[in-house]
Amino acid sequence: MSHDPDLWTGDQCPAMRTVLAMVRTVAPTVATVLLTGETGVGKGVLARLIHHWSNRRDRHFVSVHCGAVPENLLESELFGHEKGAFTDAHRRKLGKFELADHGTLFLDEVGTIGAAAQVKLLEVLQARRFHRVGGEEHVDTDVRIVAATNSDLDVAQQEGRFRRDLFHRLNVFPVEVPPLRDRLDDLPALVAHLIARLNRLYSKQIDGVDASVERAFQVYPWPGNVRELENVLERAHILEPTHRITPHFIPVDVMDAAQDETDVSPPAGSAHTLADVRNAAIVAAERQYLTDLLASHRGRIDASARTAGITTRQLRKLLTKYGIRKADFKRQKPAARTPPACHP
Repeated sequence: MSHDPDLWTGDQCPAMRTVLAMVRTVAPTVATVLLTGETGVGKGVLARLIHHWSNRRDRHFVSVHCGAVPENLLESELFGHEKGAFTDAHRRKLGKFELADHGTLFLDEVGTIGAAAQVKLLEVLQARRFHRVGGEEHVDTDVRIVAATNSDLDVAQQEGRFRRDLFHRLNVFPVEVPPLRDRLDDLPALVAHLIARLNRLYSKQIDGVDASVERAFQVYPWPGNVRELENVLERAHILEPTHRITPHFIPVDVMDAAQDETDVSPPAGSAHTLADVRNAAIVAAERQYLTDLLASHRGRIDASARTAGITTRQLRKLLTKYGIRKADFKRQKPAARTPPACHP
């Protein structure tokens, strides 16, 4: 994914302009930043922008995907180890905290770390020092921490799955990144930006997307967010023989979204068949059920899907079909810390 902030800055989307303004404001400080949002919204890119816009830009940016490292190896990955600390420790290894000294350490998916690693991380955040696995000497560290998660750490700490004190250490400056479906005004600029980059990468000249593709993009729920949009466009760009991306090379479920959108309302006219009336009743009942469901779960997709007995992908498709936005049901948060959602 490009590190260019233009990837988000659609002129009509106040939510992303607010996010970027917050990032620019906090970047020159030493404050710990917690980026929250769904997978694929660009949290890793924002972390790099924080580093790029900080006074540490000439030092290392080191990234750790906490969910990808086995729990029994995470302590060594973060803090390093001494020779002989365990069976395969044939030499001293420097951990990510040492490698990122005077720079920025990005802890991606920090909500996945286990209880033991949470204790160690809390210690280094409090004391700004640590010791390698198997070592006795303390190592001082001067690292700017940027963490990211696609889970609700506030709920996790309330339920005892994440340490309350560690949550507050990480949550100094929270930034919530809205999903792509909540900022569809960005889509034209995003698509143009990505196609221009693909043209340079593959030495082709694609001028844009077909009108039917553009309509489908506007109603598809984009569960994979910007990352999914990139993948869809890259595949189509590679396969497309013309100068405009056509529906032939766009995934069927993306194109079907536009068709589903047209199937919600009953046919016009004063006389309807019994099937028409039943279908209209089902539509009204489903819409009301989904509205009540999200209200009861305060807009949380995972919990709502579990209650409904469907997948989160199915739920998002239904919400798009009925024009229901989960952001309308979320708990209110301080305006200074949570950007307003964009209206599609």
